[in-house]
Amino acid sequence: MEHKDQMPEVVRLTIPFGRGRLDACLSKGNLACVLMPPISENPNSLSEEDPLRLALDHPIDSKPLEEWVRGKRSMVIITSDHTRAMPSRQTLPLLLQRSRKANPDLHIAILVGAGNHRPMTKAEMVDKFGVEICARERIVQHDSQDTAALVKIGALSSGNELWINRVAVETECLVAEGLIEPHFFAGFSGGSKSVLPGIAGYRSILANHCAEFIQNGQARTGNLDGNPIHQEIVEAGQLANLSFIFNVVLATDGTVLRAFCGNPRGAHEEGVRFVREWFTVPRVMADIVLTSNGGYPLDQNIYQSVKGMSTAESCCKPGGVIIMVAACQDGHGGDSFYSHLASAATPGELHRRTCRRERHETLPDQWEFQILSRILANHPVILVTALEDPGVVTAMHMRPARTIDEALELALRMKGRQAQVVVIPDGVSTLVDGPPAESGEERKS
Repeated sequence: MEHKDQMPEVVRLTIPFGRGRLDACLSKGNLACVLMPPISENPNSLSEEDPLRLALDHPIDSKPLEEWVRGKRSMVIITSDHTRAMPSRQTLPLLLQRSRKANPDLHIAILVGAGNHRPMTKAEMVDKFGVEICARERIVQHDSQDTAALVKIGALSSGNELWINRVAVETECLVAEGLIEPHFFAGFSGGSKSVLPGIAGYRSILANHCAEFIQNGQARTGNLDGNPIHQEIVEAGQLANLSFIFNVVLATDGTVLRAFCGNPRGAHEEGVRFVREWFTVPRVMADIVLTSNGGYPLDQNIYQSVKGMSTAESCCKPGGVIIMVAACQDGHGGDSFYSHLASAATPGELHRRTCRRERHETLPDQWEFQILSRILANHPVILVTALEDPGVVTAMHMRPARTIDEALELALRMKGRQAQVVVIPDGVSTLVDGPPAESGEERKS
């Protein structure tokens, strides 16, 4: 019988999952490291709203918000939908109060930049914006496929025709709030991403997310230079006359670390510099990589969970296993996303076929199944989920698990008992340093 002092030491893990967390245990001998950003906790000793007010008092490369709205009759504030952690209950009241104090007669509309996502439910809107804003303000939900609600405002340098929501075109002052964090093909979220894809037309979004751009080696997490998707996003903001942004960076507990406002390009670049400084971790390669989407709202479906998987991919050795922890209470997240994976003979076959599609042939959700099929062609993925039907997971060429312990046991059986595990508790907010493990091509074995 093994003595207690001979038992392997155990490391206890806790990973975000939905609105809570899941716990697990891992032998210390298997743990390579836990990759946590240097500023995962909020060090602000002041109240949470102070970074917001400070940013509005000191706009970057721009006159203050109050000066933008003086003398104007109308203003539109683009905000994000239920799939983003933007703390609109705090930010929107500040934008509304300051604008109306400077111009009491200003007509304001809040435009939900949903991109191609489904509309928000009433309950989701109340949860996101609060009862008072939902009751008193004019809130318009963008529908990218409602052609009557779209206006063509020009063409981007790629030739992509830019159609955006009519409400944004007809206002005299266009403002956007947003969240800056690493993004798995746009480089970073925030900035003019509120316009494209936020309030853009269906075809404009598809062209921006085409196979050629997704496959481009510069279209990756944390990179803006030479990124064709980011370039179109910047051009879209300029064409739409986006005047002023109010962007935030969040700690892993959801509180505001820093805010950046002012010029859409200058303020966004300052925010990106902050994220790079405080959310970058060294790239450590391992046989197994365990990660999550940081819990709700980004782990609502399998579609969104691809973001965390792409971070895990950058630390996963060839043939290594990815364990993705995501509640997925909203299901797979997209009919086209699901059906293309479920009908594919193999992920590699789907990836090769998708990469050959021309820009004008871009399909709904194509970017998501293009990236996931690339990941699956190189790495088995175990999805720890609350989905009632595990058949959805297996149909998409992944392995389902109910607990992290179950997933770790399966992964260790696949890679051997001595396999090393890298843990990235929040795969969305964490920026892995160094070149990506994948060039965008499927590995040749």
